[in-house]
Amino acid sequence: MTYYPISIQEIKQKVAKKKIFRHPNEYLDFIELNNVKEIHNEFGETLTRVDGEIPIDLKITDGQRFLFISYDQSKYTHGIHKYPAKFFPELPRWLIKRYSHPNDIVLDPFAGSATTNIEALLNKRNSVAIDIDPFAKFLAKVKTTTIEKTELAYVVDTILKKLVEFNPKEISENDIPDFPYRDNWFSNEILLELAHIKKSIISSTNNVDIRDLCLISMSSVIRSVSNADDNCTRTVVRKKLNKIIYPSFALTKFAENLILNSYRINEFSQIAPNNYSVYIPNDNDARFFSYPDDSFDLVVTSPPYANAVDYPRTHQLEMYWLGIANGSLNRLKEQHIGTEIVKAIDYNELHRIGDMEADKKIERIYNLDKRRSYIAFKYLYDMRLNFKEVYRALKPGGRYIVVVGNNRIKGELFESWKYLMNLSQSIGFSVENYFGSEIIKHFIKVPREERINTDWVIILRK
Repeated sequence: MTYYPISIQEIKQKVAKKKIFRHPNEYLDFIELNNVKEIHNEFGETLTRVDGEIPIDLKITDGQRFLFISYDQSKYTHGIHKYPAKFFPELPRWLIKRYSHPNDIVLDPFAGSATTNIEALLNKRNSVAIDIDPFAKFLAKVKTTTIEKTELAYVVDTILKKLVEFNPKEISENDIPDFPYRDNWFSNEILLELAHIKKSIISSTNNVDIRDLCLISMSSVIRSVSNADDNCTRTVVRKKLNKIIYPSFALTKFAENLILNSYRINEFSQIAPNNYSVYIPNDNDARFFSYPDDSFDLVVTSPPYANAVDYPRTHQLEMYWLGIANGSLNRLKEQHIGTEIVKAIDYNELHRIGDMEADKKIERIYNLDKRRSYIAFKYLYDMRLNFKEVYRALKPGGRYIVVVGNNRIKGELFESWKYLMNLSQSIGFSVENYFGSEIIKHFIKVPREERINTDWVIILRK
């Protein structure tokens, strides 16, 4: 008996109408063959606009600012799951092609959702994805793993049939994970539906790779079917939103995303070259690698910034449902670079990093807020450890490319890219180039006063 009737046929038709899987040639109607041109923004500043694919030989001058228009953010497995502040694929693809060769080994020490690693794989480079966050590692694994099409199609059809058979009376309390404020985050109907979805996935396949893809497809709808604000970096309930969640919402959203993600992984699996891999170590950190000296040909990353996005809090509901976490997230938060979880004993006195420009800013913040000042110092301290470790593990002549934004701390502009560029040179790197990439779209909203308008790309050489 069907309690919340859903039509799989209607969902499949809806997915087909989206037409999100387009061949790049389809864009030629509205992208000029010469896709690089100078423009002026509302402030009269000159920018270099690049539409779509970035030419490998694009000329760069120090301090130049670019406006890159991306068309590939949902292409292949890039669109499988939302992730805050992630790379647009064209940027790491260009950097990988420009500064490495096929068969080289690429590292991303702040891998996040593995955009760099996907592009390395598609361009015939082996790569390593390091991240402290367990959710990021799980997502990265799914997005970089090819799957056999026929078996996946069978499992997807099996799960879809089970969704239609949903009966809330068959869900027990043991099927629903227990976590803090669970019943505030979700309505009872949605808890039952999510529990049924997870049971359907687990009971439909013993293939771990297919199971994990299906679980990530479930994870991709959790925020939208919860009572939390869909577009906030923090998982919070805002009553003013009047968010409407109706019975069957989780079932239909999951079915739609499962079908979409199966298409995405099929396209990825079809074009991913054989004999190249992405390795995701469990016991590594951006500050300490288990790799020997001179291991990597190229390192490309976008680290967090001081006062960073709280990634564990952003993905807390997803981690609870996936079984990655079940209680307080403070221990995990403490491990992140840029964390706000600091102890009073640490920020009672002023700390200095040893760079004149950065230390002046840290002191200014200290006079406004001792805690925030220590958070800024600790960020630079941890990033210096990262630079030292990358320098050690990078081959002579290899490049470390860092894409980082600025932000404001207690109203003070904290120019992370400048401080990091100075710190990198004190370790032994030389600055080959640096340029700005204007940000035109944020994946998740951040407050206006904290918003970053420009990422800075720093090309360092060992």
